Amino acid sequence: MDRSIQVIIVHILIHLGIVFFIFPTTIIDCTKEAHWISILLGFLLHWFLIYIYTKGLSRFEGQNLMDIYLQYGKLLTAIFLLPLFVYLSMLASVTVRAYAETISLVFLSYTPLWATMLLIAIISAFISSLDIHALFRTGVLMGVIFFPLIIFVLCMAFQNVDWHYVFPLWSNDFSFLTNPKYMESTFACGFMYLGFIQPSIRYNRKKILWWSITLVPFYLITVYIPVLTFGEDTAAKFYFPFITAVDTIDITWLMFDRITMFFLLCTVTFFMLFVSLTVWVNTEILKRCLPKTVRTPYIVIALYLLIFIFGIKIRDLREVDFLFDVNAWLHAYNYLVIPFSIYILGWISRRKAAAAV
Repeated sequence: MDRSIQVIIVHILIHLGIVFFIFPTTIIDCTKEAHWISILLGFLLHWFLIYIYTKGLSRFEGQNLMDIYLQYGKLLTAIFLLPLFVYLSMLASVTVRAYAETISLVFLSYTPLWATMLLIAIISAFISSLDIHALFRTGVLMGVIFFPLIIFVLCMAFQNVDWHYVFPLWSNDFSFLTNPKYMESTFACGFMYLGFIQPSIRYNRKKILWWSITLVPFYLITVYIPVLTFGEDTAAKFYFPFITAVDTIDITWLMFDRITMFFLLCTVTFFMLFVSLTVWVNTEILKRCLPKTVRTPYIVIALYLLIFIFGIKIRDLREVDFLFDVNAWLHAYNYLVIPFSIYILGWISRRKAAAAV
Protein backbone atom coordinates (compact mmCIF):
# COMPACT_ATOMS: atom_id res chain seq x y z
CA MET A 1 0.00 0.00 0.00
CA ASP A 2 1.33 3.42 -1.00
CA ARG A 3 1.83 5.60 2.09
CA SER A 4 3.33 8.59 0.29
CA ILE A 5 1.01 11.05 2.06
CA GLN A 6 2.26 9.94 5.48
CA VAL A 7 5.88 10.17 4.38
CA ILE A 8 5.35 13.62 2.85
CA ILE A 9 3.73 14.97 6.03
CA VAL A 10 6.42 13.55 8.31
CA HIS A 11 9.17 14.75 5.94
CA ILE A 12 7.85 18.32 6.12
CA LEU A 13 7.24 18.25 9.87
CA ILE A 14 10.69 17.00 10.88
CA HIS A 15 12.25 19.78 8.80
CA LEU A 16 10.00 22.36 10.46
CA GLY A 17 10.92 20.90 13.85
CA ILE A 18 14.52 22.03 13.46
CA VAL A 19 14.61 24.73 10.77
CA PHE A 20 13.18 27.49 12.99
CA PHE A 21 16.09 27.21 15.40
CA ILE A 22 19.32 26.20 13.66
CA PHE A 23 18.80 27.34 10.07
CA PRO A 24 18.34 31.14 10.55
CA THR A 25 21.40 31.42 12.79
CA THR A 26 23.74 29.65 10.38
CA ILE A 27 22.48 31.43 7.23
CA ILE A 28 22.67 34.89 8.83
CA ASP A 29 26.17 34.11 10.12
CA CYS A 30 27.31 32.94 6.67
CA THR A 31 25.83 35.69 4.49
CA LYS A 32 25.55 39.44 5.05
CA GLU A 33 23.10 40.32 2.26
CA ALA A 34 20.91 38.73 -0.42
CA HIS A 35 20.28 35.74 1.84
CA TRP A 36 17.92 34.18 -0.68
CA ILE A 37 20.89 33.19 -2.84
CA SER A 38 22.47 31.00 -0.17
CA ILE A 39 19.07 29.59 0.80
CA LEU A 40 18.10 28.57 -2.74
CA LEU A 41 21.54 27.21 -3.62
CA GLY A 42 21.52 25.14 -0.45
CA PHE A 43 18.04 23.85 -1.13
CA LEU A 44 18.90 22.93 -4.73
CA LEU A 45 21.82 20.85 -3.49
CA HIS A 46 19.59 19.31 -0.81
CA TRP A 47 16.91 18.50 -3.40
CA PHE A 48 19.45 17.06 -5.84
CA LEU A 49 20.84 14.74 -3.15
CA ILE A 50 17.34 13.51 -2.29
CA TYR A 51 16.88 12.75 -6.01
CA ILE A 52 20.17 10.82 -6.19
CA TYR A 53 19.43 8.96 -2.94
CA THR A 54 15.87 7.92 -3.80
CA LYS A 55 16.84 7.07 -7.38
CA GLY A 56 19.48 4.66 -6.07
CA LEU A 57 17.06 3.16 -3.54
CA SER A 58 14.42 2.61 -6.24
CA ARG A 59 16.76 0.16 -7.99
CA PHE A 60 16.66 -2.15 -4.96
CA GLU A 61 13.02 -3.09 -4.75
CA GLY A 62 11.90 -4.20 -1.28
CA GLN A 63 15.28 -3.55 0.37
CA ASN A 64 16.39 -0.95 2.88
CA LEU A 65 19.78 0.71 3.25
CA MET A 66 21.11 -2.00 5.57
CA ASP A 67 20.11 -4.79 3.18
CA ILE A 68 21.76 -3.05 0.24
CA TYR A 69 25.12 -2.47 1.92
CA LEU A 70 25.22 -5.95 3.49
CA GLN A 71 25.06 -7.45 -0.02
CA TYR A 72 28.51 -5.99 -0.60
CA GLY A 73 30.05 -7.07 2.71
CA LYS A 74 30.16 -6.05 6.36
CA LEU A 75 33.26 -3.89 5.88
CA LEU A 76 31.51 -1.68 3.31
CA THR A 77 28.47 -1.51 5.59
CA ALA A 78 30.62 -0.32 8.49
CA ILE A 79 32.42 2.28 6.34
CA PHE A 80 29.13 3.91 5.35
CA LEU A 81 26.85 3.35 8.34
CA LEU A 82 29.20 3.78 11.31
CA PRO A 83 29.76 7.49 10.53
CA LEU A 84 25.99 7.84 10.04
CA PHE A 85 25.32 6.28 13.44
CA VAL A 86 27.84 8.59 15.15
CA TYR A 87 26.50 11.63 13.33
CA LEU A 88 22.85 10.95 14.18
CA SER A 89 23.73 10.27 17.83
CA MET A 90 25.60 13.56 18.13
CA LEU A 91 22.86 15.42 16.25
CA ALA A 92 20.16 14.12 18.58
CA SER A 93 22.17 14.98 21.72
CA VAL A 94 23.16 18.48 20.64
CA THR A 95 19.74 19.45 19.26
CA VAL A 96 17.95 18.20 22.39
CA ARG A 97 20.28 20.36 24.48
CA ALA A 98 19.86 23.38 22.20
CA TYR A 99 16.07 23.02 22.15
CA ALA A 100 15.96 22.66 25.94
CA GLU A 101 17.96 25.90 26.18
CA THR A 102 15.38 27.61 23.98
CA ILE A 103 12.48 26.41 26.10
CA SER A 104 14.27 27.53 29.29
CA LEU A 105 14.96 30.98 27.85
CA VAL A 106 11.37 31.54 26.70
CA PHE A 107 9.09 30.22 29.44
CA LEU A 108 10.74 27.70 31.79
CA SER A 109 13.53 29.87 33.18
CA TYR A 110 13.20 28.42 36.70
CA THR A 111 13.05 24.78 35.59
CA PRO A 112 16.36 22.89 35.70
CA LEU A 113 17.73 22.21 32.24
CA TRP A 114 18.06 18.50 32.98
CA ALA A 115 14.33 18.29 33.75
CA THR A 116 13.38 19.84 30.40
CA MET A 117 15.77 17.51 28.56
CA LEU A 118 14.46 14.50 30.46
CA LEU A 119 10.87 15.31 29.52
CA ILE A 120 11.79 15.65 25.83
CA ALA A 121 13.78 12.41 25.98
CA ILE A 122 10.99 10.41 27.68
CA ILE A 123 8.28 11.46 25.20
CA SER A 124 10.60 10.99 22.20
CA ALA A 125 11.68 7.57 23.52
CA PHE A 126 8.06 6.46 23.72
CA ILE A 127 7.47 7.51 20.09
CA SER A 128 10.71 5.79 18.98
CA SER A 129 9.67 2.54 20.63
CA LEU A 130 6.50 2.40 18.54
CA ASP A 131 6.15 0.44 15.34
CA ILE A 132 7.24 2.50 12.32
CA HIS A 133 3.63 2.60 11.10
CA ALA A 134 2.48 4.01 14.44
CA LEU A 135 5.32 6.55 14.36
CA PHE A 136 4.19 7.86 10.98
CA ARG A 137 0.53 7.91 12.02
CA THR A 138 1.57 9.95 15.07
CA GLY A 139 3.34 12.37 12.75
CA VAL A 140 0.21 12.78 10.62
CA LEU A 141 -1.87 13.50 13.74
CA MET A 142 0.68 16.11 14.89
CA GLY A 143 0.53 17.75 11.48
CA VAL A 144 -3.26 17.95 11.42
CA ILE A 145 -3.38 19.52 14.90
CA PHE A 146 -0.39 21.86 14.94
CA PHE A 147 0.51 22.77 11.34
CA PRO A 148 -2.37 25.30 10.94
CA LEU A 149 -1.22 26.98 14.16
CA ILE A 150 2.32 27.29 12.81
CA ILE A 151 0.96 28.94 9.65
CA PHE A 152 -0.96 31.39 11.85
CA VAL A 153 2.20 32.37 13.77
CA LEU A 154 4.20 32.79 10.54
CA CYS A 155 1.53 35.13 9.16
CA MET A 156 1.55 37.18 12.37
CA ALA A 157 5.37 37.34 12.27
CA PHE A 158 5.19 39.93 9.47
CA GLN A 159 3.67 42.41 11.92
CA ASN A 160 6.90 44.34 12.60
CA VAL A 161 8.88 43.91 9.37
CA ASP A 162 10.55 46.75 7.52
CA TRP A 163 10.73 45.84 3.82
CA HIS A 164 13.66 48.21 3.23
CA TYR A 165 15.90 45.60 4.89
CA VAL A 166 15.30 43.21 1.99
CA PHE A 167 17.79 45.21 -0.12
CA PRO A 168 20.25 44.64 -1.71
CA LEU A 169 18.72 41.74 -3.62
CA TRP A 170 21.99 40.59 -5.19
CA SER A 171 25.49 39.94 -3.92
CA ASN A 172 28.65 38.84 -5.71
CA ASP A 173 30.06 37.40 -2.49
CA PHE A 174 29.84 33.60 -2.58
CA SER A 175 32.33 32.97 0.22
CA PHE A 176 29.56 31.24 2.18
CA LEU A 177 30.08 28.18 -0.04
CA THR A 178 33.34 27.39 1.78
CA ASN A 179 31.92 27.97 5.25
CA PRO A 180 31.47 24.69 7.24
CA LYS A 181 28.40 26.17 8.93
CA TYR A 182 26.76 26.58 5.54
CA MET A 183 27.24 22.87 4.86
CA GLU A 184 25.50 22.23 8.16
CA SER A 185 22.57 24.47 7.28
CA THR A 186 22.23 23.18 3.72
CA PHE A 187 21.00 19.81 4.95
CA ALA A 188 18.86 21.18 7.74
CA CYS A 189 17.81 17.87 9.12
CA GLY A 190 18.14 15.19 6.51
CA PHE A 191 16.48 12.46 4.59
CA MET A 192 18.45 9.35 5.54
CA TYR A 193 15.37 7.79 7.12
CA LEU A 194 13.95 7.29 3.60
CA GLY A 195 16.41 4.44 3.15
CA PHE A 196 15.31 2.63 6.30
CA ILE A 197 11.51 2.69 6.15
CA GLN A 198 11.26 0.43 3.10
CA PRO A 199 9.78 -2.12 2.56
CA SER A 200 7.58 -1.56 5.64
CA ILE A 201 6.38 1.79 4.32
CA ARG A 202 6.22 2.20 0.57
CA TYR A 203 6.23 5.63 -1.02
CA ASN A 204 6.42 7.29 -4.42
CA ARG A 205 9.82 8.97 -4.69
CA LYS A 206 8.58 11.58 -7.18
CA LYS A 207 5.90 12.75 -4.77
CA ILE A 208 8.51 13.19 -2.03
CA LEU A 209 10.71 15.20 -4.38
CA TRP A 210 8.00 17.56 -5.55
CA TRP A 211 6.44 18.09 -2.14
CA SER A 212 9.89 18.86 -0.71
CA ILE A 213 9.76 22.10 -2.71
CA THR A 214 7.03 23.35 -0.37
CA LEU A 215 9.75 23.74 2.28
CA VAL A 216 11.37 26.62 0.35
CA PRO A 217 8.96 29.32 1.66
CA PHE A 218 9.63 28.19 5.23
CA TYR A 219 13.41 28.42 4.72
CA LEU A 220 13.00 31.94 3.33
CA ILE A 221 10.60 33.07 6.06
CA THR A 222 12.73 31.81 8.95
CA VAL A 223 15.70 33.87 7.71
CA TYR A 224 13.95 36.96 6.40
CA ILE A 225 11.58 37.53 9.33
CA PRO A 226 14.44 38.36 11.76
CA VAL A 227 16.38 40.22 9.04
CA LEU A 228 13.35 42.35 8.09
CA THR A 229 12.45 42.93 11.74
CA PHE A 230 15.85 43.88 13.19
CA GLY A 231 18.14 44.41 10.22
CA GLU A 232 20.98 42.05 9.31
CA ASP A 233 23.55 43.48 11.75
CA THR A 234 21.24 43.21 14.76
CA ALA A 235 19.76 39.83 13.78
CA ALA A 236 23.29 38.39 13.57
CA LYS A 237 23.79 39.12 17.29
CA PHE A 238 20.96 36.81 18.40
CA TYR A 239 21.51 33.11 18.97
CA PHE A 240 17.89 32.33 18.03
CA PRO A 241 16.98 35.22 15.71
CA PHE A 242 13.67 33.82 14.50
CA ILE A 243 12.43 33.11 18.04
CA THR A 244 13.48 36.61 19.09
CA ALA A 245 11.57 38.11 16.14
CA VAL A 246 8.44 36.11 17.01
CA ASP A 247 8.74 37.40 20.58
CA THR A 248 8.18 40.96 19.32
CA ILE A 249 4.67 40.14 18.04
CA ASP A 250 1.91 41.79 20.05
CA ILE A 251 -1.53 40.14 19.92
CA THR A 252 -3.76 41.20 22.81
CA TRP A 253 -6.59 38.75 22.17
CA LEU A 254 -4.45 35.57 22.25
CA MET A 255 -4.87 33.35 25.31
CA PHE A 256 -1.07 33.16 25.74
CA ASP A 257 0.76 36.18 27.17
CA ARG A 258 3.46 35.73 24.53
CA ILE A 259 3.00 34.24 21.10
CA THR A 260 6.49 32.73 21.40
CA MET A 261 5.17 30.35 24.06
CA PHE A 262 2.31 29.42 21.76
CA PHE A 263 4.76 28.85 18.90
CA LEU A 264 7.18 26.71 20.92
CA LEU A 265 4.41 24.50 22.27
CA CYS A 266 3.50 23.70 18.66
CA THR A 267 6.99 23.19 17.27
CA VAL A 268 8.17 21.08 20.21
CA THR A 269 5.92 18.30 18.91
CA PHE A 270 7.62 18.44 15.50
CA PHE A 271 11.02 18.49 17.16
CA MET A 272 10.22 15.39 19.23
CA LEU A 273 9.08 13.67 16.03
CA PHE A 274 12.44 14.55 14.46
CA VAL A 275 14.39 13.15 17.45
CA SER A 276 12.20 10.05 17.54
CA LEU A 277 12.77 9.28 13.86
CA THR A 278 16.52 9.94 14.21
CA VAL A 279 16.81 7.51 17.12
CA TRP A 280 14.59 5.00 15.32
CA VAL A 281 17.12 4.93 12.45
CA ASN A 282 19.96 4.30 14.92
CA THR A 283 17.88 1.58 16.56
CA GLU A 284 17.45 -0.14 13.19
CA ILE A 285 21.21 -0.06 12.66
CA LEU A 286 21.94 -1.51 16.11
CA LYS A 287 19.34 -4.26 15.71
CA ARG A 288 21.44 -5.67 12.86
CA CYS A 289 24.61 -5.53 14.95
CA LEU A 290 23.34 -6.95 18.25
CA PRO A 291 22.01 -10.45 19.03
CA LYS A 292 18.33 -10.93 18.28
CA THR A 293 17.72 -11.64 21.97
CA VAL A 294 18.25 -7.93 22.73
CA ARG A 295 14.78 -6.41 22.63
CA THR A 296 14.07 -3.12 20.84
CA PRO A 297 12.86 -1.20 23.96
CA TYR A 298 16.21 -1.86 25.66
CA ILE A 299 18.09 -0.45 22.65
CA VAL A 300 15.86 2.64 22.62
CA ILE A 301 16.35 3.22 26.36
CA ALA A 302 20.12 2.84 26.03
CA LEU A 303 20.28 5.32 23.15
CA TYR A 304 18.22 7.93 24.98
CA LEU A 305 20.32 7.53 28.11
CA LEU A 306 23.40 8.30 26.02
CA ILE A 307 21.65 11.30 24.46
CA PHE A 308 20.59 12.60 27.87
CA ILE A 309 24.00 12.09 29.52
CA PHE A 310 25.88 13.62 26.59
CA GLY A 311 23.48 16.59 26.51
CA ILE A 312 23.89 17.23 30.23
CA LYS A 313 27.68 17.26 29.85
CA ILE A 314 27.48 20.16 27.36
CA ARG A 315 28.36 23.24 29.40
CA ASP A 316 26.77 26.11 27.47
CA LEU A 317 25.61 27.36 24.07
CA ARG A 318 29.19 28.05 22.98
CA GLU A 319 29.93 24.35 23.35
CA VAL A 320 26.72 23.59 21.44
CA ASP A 321 28.09 25.75 18.60
CA PHE A 322 31.43 23.97 18.74
CA LEU A 323 29.80 20.55 18.56
CA PHE A 324 27.64 21.65 15.62
CA ASP A 325 30.82 22.72 13.82
CA VAL A 326 32.49 19.38 14.57
CA ASN A 327 29.42 17.48 13.46
CA ALA A 328 29.26 19.51 10.23
CA TRP A 329 32.09 17.42 8.74
CA LEU A 330 30.30 14.17 9.52
CA HIS A 331 27.18 15.84 8.20
CA ALA A 332 28.82 16.59 4.85
CA TYR A 333 30.33 13.09 4.64
CA ASN A 334 27.05 11.28 5.24
CA TYR A 335 24.86 13.47 3.05
CA LEU A 336 27.29 13.40 0.14
CA VAL A 337 28.84 9.92 0.28
CA ILE A 338 25.79 7.78 1.12
CA PRO A 339 23.44 9.10 -1.63
CA PHE A 340 26.11 8.78 -4.31
CA SER A 341 27.24 5.35 -3.07
CA ILE A 342 23.65 4.05 -3.21
CA TYR A 343 23.20 5.54 -6.67
CA ILE A 344 26.42 3.88 -7.92
CA LEU A 345 25.53 0.53 -6.33
CA GLY A 346 22.09 0.76 -7.92
CA TRP A 347 23.66 1.45 -11.31
CA ILE A 348 25.98 -1.57 -10.88
CA SER A 349 23.05 -3.77 -9.84
CA ARG A 350 21.05 -2.67 -12.85
CA ARG A 351 23.96 -3.40 -15.22
CA LYS A 352 24.36 -6.88 -13.74
CA ALA A 353 20.65 -7.58 -14.11
CA ALA A 354 20.73 -6.41 -17.74
CA ALA A 355 23.82 -8.55 -18.47
CA ALA A 356 22.14 -11.62 -16.95
CA VAL A 357 19.21 -11.22 -19.32
